[in-house]
Amino acid sequence: MLEARDLTKRFNGIPAVDRVNFRILPGEVLGYLGPNGSGKSTTVKMLTALLDPTVGHIYFNGQDIRGNLIEYRKRLGYVPEEPLLYPYLTGREYLQLVGRLRSMPQGILDWKIEELLNHFGLGRFRHSAISSYSKGMKQKVLISAALLHNPDVLIFDEPLNGLDVSSVLVFRNLLKSLAREGKIILYSSHILEEMERVCSSVLILFKGRMVANDRVERLCDLMKLPSLEEIFRQLAVQEDTERIAADIVEVMKAQA
Repeated sequence: MLEARDLTKRFNGIPAVDRVNFRILPGEVLGYLGPNGSGKSTTVKMLTALLDPTVGHIYFNGQDIRGNLIEYRKRLGYVPEEPLLYPYLTGREYLQLVGRLRSMPQGILDWKIEELLNHFGLGRFRHSAISSYSKGMKQKVLISAALLHNPDVLIFDEPLNGLDVSSVLVFRNLLKSLAREGKIILYSSHILEEMERVCSSVLILFKGRMVANDRVERLCDLMKLPSLEEIFRQLAVQEDTERIAADIVEVMKAQA
């Protein structure tokens, strides 16, 4: 189980994340939603131990992760929002580097790399420099790197960036398969339709605070709304989005 208790992060005294609480059991996918600037990425950085909380704790299987960060990181797979890869390495070389840093046996590492590259449609590009990869190809390398060591906890931050329709469908089914394997999954994204399809429950942040945390069906029942999009609009969107869109079109039409 992965659990956050009163998770808070302040920058210069201003809270970016304010007393967030949740737990994710094995086999569950928690969707993490919020507008830009709501604290999603800050939360992810705390969960991956890239940032220390100002207040609060993160527990994995009942133990504070700060008690043994090395062991926690061994059990963690992470796909960051930005594809920060070494451009001069090939896709295969990058995965070799990741596997060796995780002390994976060379035989199983070589086999897993070949299988993952083939399954993600990157087999024929295995010896090409990452600098020549498209955005979607880089994203597939990041996903492969997160899965390589069979982690217990998976954190996906906008994992669909750059993926084509076919790859999105593969990833959707991959999430379901990982959940069936008992993985603990946090899925942060802006794509509400995808989250509604694959997440066991959703947590919605607004200005750093948790405004909802429940199963999508239960939230729909409680709020008497038909979809996750309508729930999100109600809880975390202050602007009149239709009016803003209409105003943008009027600006476009203006003549000098």
